[in-house]
Amino acid sequence: QVQLVESGGGLVQAGGSLRLSCVVSGTILSSKAMGWYRQAPGKQREMVAIISSVGSTNYAEAVKGRFTISRDNAKNTVYLQMNTVKPEDTAVYYCNGAGIYTFKRGGYDYWGQGTQVTVSS
Repeated sequence: QVQLVESGGGLVQAGGSLRLSCVVSGTILSSKAMGWYRQAPGKQREMVAIISSVGSTNYAEAVKGRFTISRDNAKNTVYLQMNTVKPEDTAVYYCNGAGIYTFKRGGYDYWGQGTQVTVSS
């Protein structure tokens, strides 16, 4: 079974930086398009950034120019470098397959525990 373990979140001041990591096991990462998603209390989950199997990237408009998604297939890891963070970036951040390609367990969508990012003003 696939397993997703997010880490690197924490409390950071507005304008600061943070790097999130997502370790993926149970699948061949090199063949997967991956994404970072976030969900704030009372809000829907939203896409933050996507990276294809060949390294092309796409970002939500709200984070464009501030966040960078990358991957290290040898380490089975996807990263999200967050720079110039804002209070509105506060959310639980998750990684998963990109777009419709959410990883499955027993035919149902699987999500890891996520990592909390809190940006203070």
